[in-house]
Amino acid sequence: MDNNYDILLNNLKSGFIDKDNYSKGKYSPELIYNNRDEDKKVLTTLINELENCKEFWFSVAFITNAGVSILINALRELEEKGVKGKILTSQYLNFTQPIALERIKALTNIELKISTSGNFHSKGYLFKTKDTYNLMIGSSNLTDSALSTNKEWNLKISATENSSIGIQVIREFEREFELGVDVTSSYLKKYKLIWNEKFKHENKLKYLLKESKNITPNEMQTKALVSIEKLRNEGQKKALLISATGTGKTYLSAFDVKRVKPKRFLFVVHRKTIAQKALETFRNLLGTKITMGLYSGSDKNKNVDYVFCTVQTLSRDSHLHQFKKDHFDYIVIDETHRAAASSYRNIMDYFTPDFILGMTATPERTDGENIYELFDYNIAYKIRLHDALEHGMIAPFHYYGVTDLTVDGTLVENKMSFNKLTHNDRVNHIIDEIQFYGCDDGNIKGLVFCSSNEVSKQLSKAFNERKYRTLALTADSSPNERSYAIKALEAGNLDYIFTRDIFNEGIDIPSVNQIVMLRPTQSAIVFVQQLGRGLRKTNTKEYLTVIDFIGNYDRNYLIPIALYGDSSYNKDKLRRLISKGSALMPGTSTVNFDRISKEKIFEAISSSNMRLKKDLDESYRLLKFELGRIPKMIDFLNNDSRDPFHFVKYSKSYYNYVCKIERLKNEELSDKELKLLELFALEINNAKRIEESLMLMELIVHESFNVSSFKKKILSEYQYEVSDQTIDSCILNLNFKFTREKFNGKQIAPNDKYDVSIVRRNKNIIERTPYLNRILQIEIFKDYLLDNANYAIEVYNKIYKRRNYFEGFNLYQKYSRKDVFRILNTKENPIAQNVGGYMITGDKSSCPIFVNYQKEDHISSATKYEDRFIDPITFEWMSKNKRYLKSPDVKAIKDHKSSGLRLPLFIKKNNDEGMEFYYMGELETLDDSFVEAKIADDNNKMVSVVKVRFKLNPPVADDLYKYIVQ
Repeated sequence: MDNNYDILLNNLKSGFIDKDNYSKGKYSPELIYNNRDEDKKVLTTLINELENCKEFWFSVAFITNAGVSILINALRELEEKGVKGKILTSQYLNFTQPIALERIKALTNIELKISTSGNFHSKGYLFKTKDTYNLMIGSSNLTDSALSTNKEWNLKISATENSSIGIQVIREFEREFELGVDVTSSYLKKYKLIWNEKFKHENKLKYLLKESKNITPNEMQTKALVSIEKLRNEGQKKALLISATGTGKTYLSAFDVKRVKPKRFLFVVHRKTIAQKALETFRNLLGTKITMGLYSGSDKNKNVDYVFCTVQTLSRDSHLHQFKKDHFDYIVIDETHRAAASSYRNIMDYFTPDFILGMTATPERTDGENIYELFDYNIAYKIRLHDALEHGMIAPFHYYGVTDLTVDGTLVENKMSFNKLTHNDRVNHIIDEIQFYGCDDGNIKGLVFCSSNEVSKQLSKAFNERKYRTLALTADSSPNERSYAIKALEAGNLDYIFTRDIFNEGIDIPSVNQIVMLRPTQSAIVFVQQLGRGLRKTNTKEYLTVIDFIGNYDRNYLIPIALYGDSSYNKDKLRRLISKGSALMPGTSTVNFDRISKEKIFEAISSSNMRLKKDLDESYRLLKFELGRIPKMIDFLNNDSRDPFHFVKYSKSYYNYVCKIERLKNEELSDKELKLLELFALEINNAKRIEESLMLMELIVHESFNVSSFKKKILSEYQYEVSDQTIDSCILNLNFKFTREKFNGKQIAPNDKYDVSIVRRNKNIIERTPYLNRILQIEIFKDYLLDNANYAIEVYNKIYKRRNYFEGFNLYQKYSRKDVFRILNTKENPIAQNVGGYMITGDKSSCPIFVNYQKEDHISSATKYEDRFIDPITFEWMSKNKRYLKSPDVKAIKDHKSSGLRLPLFIKKNNDEGMEFYYMGELETLDDSFVEAKIADDNNKMVSVVKVRFKLNPPVADDLYKYIVQ
């Protein structure tokens, strides 16, 4: 405890006396709040504390089912570990939900009581760890909004077990807990009656208020309407609206029609039920003065002002010719991603309206058809899933990644036999999980997506044998069978519909409150489509529960891509998204994985090749379709598409890739110029250091620039000073003298091989060389070089945060050894074997330390160093072997404080992460921790190493710490 006592004391000094006192760590007092821009949620702190506690106490006035749902995985893990807890809540205003109490009561490790009288209104969370009490007290109740989105202030402090504050809190809690009422079955029965009456009354008021309100567009719909109007004013006759499922596309189109007031209007859909609902929406908004009717099946209302039709009927010539080509002034094509089909094209090619609006959630197609071209590349507006969640346009969801069942010693995967996918043990496992995670109100209305029609049928049968009410639907099911199943589910007469993929789109079942995924994720688009079936808001639906059974599937990495809306396919970004959990989810939505399913996703990320040619080609093709031209690297960033550096890694330069896919001839560029584009892409514009890219941009735009002005620009934009050493290092690198290439068995600088000097310095002026002047006259070379530099600057600017910048390195960004030594201003890239785990730079200013945290079995025993985190602020490390306390490198590290030797730490979890390391911060030795030790080599001979402990500044962020250590 002595070391922890010192840390705690220093944390108190920095937290309450002097912020500059270096001690920020796990015991620092901290304000806990929700802030979307800072990726902060109260929820994150609560989950971290639960994961590390030995006992816990909650005292909260209100608890909702959604609040329990977002903590349920952490509470379940504590139950499995046998960690005890007590929760005290209140019946004040009858706000606490009975279903929330039932779910807590079902956990065997938690004592639950409720205060039924008085003015109990406390909000406090106390956690006991191995050596401290951690207390969070403030304004947050146990509700999803309080823990995720509301403006809440909570103070988190730490104290020892013998502290007066710890003893006071425990004493006060126990006193109130004794006065509370046990939440028994009989209590819950009575309380449910009281709460249900309140719920009915409140719902009635909500309905009356909704009925009395005028329907108006929300914030995002308003922006979309302005954009559509702008396109029309510019003379455009077509526009494409991309809007997530459940965001009110039909209402948005109705708002626009209300503004335009066309005399004749046509709304095209692919199902009669959807046409009917669209008609009702328009009538609800526009009133009864305008005549409206269906044109589908037996309904042939062609003499009305506004026609709502199905494509199957109207696309036939016999029906099209019932109308003149210019009959309609305005046409809406719903589910526009289908518009490439001949039936839709027949309609679009026949009519000549003043304006056509296409609407879809997923314009991306994998069959080679270009939907954007059909609408003249006029994208009116995009409302993606995360935008809709952020603005409350759709229901929030709580996603649970659950480990699928192990059958005969093997985790379920799609290649398994039908019998194993429908095995009784698997059915029981599925039922256990869906019961545990439940839904918002306890009355499940669920969709289950299966891997095949046969599995759907068999699982439906197995559920029915266990007293569930379910049906299986396939593509062969008739419209009447589908309609019956949907109505039965909506009415509460059916618990689940099992299907493969017929409900991926074009179906509207607003009351769905649970989605179960029992098939591998093969497409992020399909995942979002299926998720979207439950996101439509209703008066009574509080949230959607999504339960995804994760097995041994190669493409599990698509799950975070779909959930977080990140299409970069950048492995490090995907790992960080998973590690951060719900912190990066908008609104009150959450993402939760159990331990094994999280491991499966990490494994899939590490093992997958994110640069397969077919995948690169697909991303390129989709963006080209959207833009209507060859995309640049910067376009991929601006359109949240694949990380364009994948194309660079695949083809050595983006220009090389474009030439291959577009089948262009390299007639304009020589081999030397092609090599230069490769060197710039890989060695200069990789977004690891901004100075080179900014210098290059200056030289492309101007022939020269002033060093002093350049330094002022960096200081103004990035708030740090650039040294002359860094300026000289950048010039060295721009002239390709730092990096090394193998040539005739030797490592030489590219400049020595290709003679490609680019820049020179003349006192305070940096200017182009004649060679650079000449090649910039080649338009295509300049164009692609400029785009490459723009890409690097844009990426770096997104990464850079002043508080996370440490003399060249951005905290928790990844760097190769070569990047590190370049940024440390070394004159040439050292040979990797000479670096190993660390190397003191030639000018004796720095000693970067590189750690592969999980050592591989096959490496030499003498290099299996015992490097580990003791805690987020303390790192234990071993020197290279055959080192002693008197060894020069060990002495230099020991004396680093007096000499000024810098010790930056770089870590990767294991070699599956490739050649790059996370920059973790700066190390400071704990003076008394240097110890000579022994480790065995491959011959079981003991060799000497030096073991030392460091203090890390700053302490490791919780999400990265858990990822690396666990």
